[in-house]
Amino acid sequence: MEGKIEVPPYFLCPISLEIMGDPVTICTGITYDRENIERWIFISNKNTCPVTKQLLTGTDLTPNHTLRRLIQSWCSLNASYGVERIPTPKPPVNKSIISRLISQASDSPHMQLTCLAELRRIASESATNRRIMESAGAVEFLSSVMLANSGSSTREEEGDEKRLLVEEEIEWRKPVEEEALSLLYQLQISDSILKKVFRGEDGSLLEALMRILERSYNYESRVFALELMKSMLDMAAPPQLISLKAKLFVELVQILRDQISSKATKSALKLLIQLCPWGRNRVKAVEAGSVGTIVDLLLDCSDKRMCEMMLVVLDQLCCCAEGRAELLNHGAGLAVVSKKILRISHLGSERAVRILYNVSKHSGTAWVAQEMVQLGVLAKLSLVLQIDCEVKTKEKAREIIKLHARAWRNSPCVPKNLVAS
Repeated sequence: MEGKIEVPPYFLCPISLEIMGDPVTICTGITYDRENIERWIFISNKNTCPVTKQLLTGTDLTPNHTLRRLIQSWCSLNASYGVERIPTPKPPVNKSIISRLISQASDSPHMQLTCLAELRRIASESATNRRIMESAGAVEFLSSVMLANSGSSTREEEGDEKRLLVEEEIEWRKPVEEEALSLLYQLQISDSILKKVFRGEDGSLLEALMRILERSYNYESRVFALELMKSMLDMAAPPQLISLKAKLFVELVQILRDQISSKATKSALKLLIQLCPWGRNRVKAVEAGSVGTIVDLLLDCSDKRMCEMMLVVLDQLCCCAEGRAELLNHGAGLAVVSKKILRISHLGSERAVRILYNVSKHSGTAWVAQEMVQLGVLAKLSLVLQIDCEVKTKEKAREIIKLHARAWRNSPCVPKNLVAS
């Protein structure tokens, strides 16, 4: 098409440089295709105009009907050249429709499913619809659905008959909870709403998400729960992060063990990285079996990014005595960490050497020194000193050798200047 006719430049979106199907104008007076500018503002969270670089004073998108009609007329005139006519876009949903759908939802799971299905359809149409749904209270509604359905599983009933009724009710409500969870994830909730929900529910929604991880849900639901938890915990203050329950770490480790998908594994690792800078959380993660699980995964892992994330988590966990003890108790602990040096990336090598440094400095017994020699750790550290790699990594490797200078004095792998008296 472009080789036969010339497209008027003002028909092109400044972001994609393609013909606009739904031109909208932002507060700076520049017109963009709706899909592209919505992605820029609401998904990428940019607060400047892509063309002028001015700060946006508002996020209202005004449809440019005149330009759209010009584009449609031009497409019709050039139909013989293979240009397809741009269809008239659907207008954004009216806020009152969302409010009515939410108010119509009752305690009946069947009514809730109908409401949720319609909300999902509306949310899938555009980012503007998702923002309108936010402002209409959809996030709070979905949170209440999640809480109501997860809460039913915790009631204690006496007697086999009543217990059976509760179990049937749980199965009965699962589709509702899954649908609400999926829609919450699809909405890509803004930070301000997420913070409001997280603080307003006093952690109850977090509890509901943890219950989802405990049950035998499909892997997508578990990933959605993990991603939402990560977004919520981004809003949390340090005291809230430190007070997280141990069962969260148990579920994260279980997801790593299950290996239900690469996405789920990476989501669990991201959460551990986010939570383990705090000492109490490190201990909880270690007690949940994270060290041994990660070492087992590292043995066969070839994915660069995943290996880096695992080494970052191990580095955090080895900052506490419990984590170092678990690493040393694992038969392949030191060996697999050493193996990853110089085989993944600069980040991977740096983290692996830092793990060995923490072990050597705080848990460096004679047995550890001897084990490092037998497993080839010493040889790998000596290689780090000889090749071109990050300065910090070399410094840590040099410190490790100095810490074990007496034990390694006679080793041919060690530079003499590092073990000299």
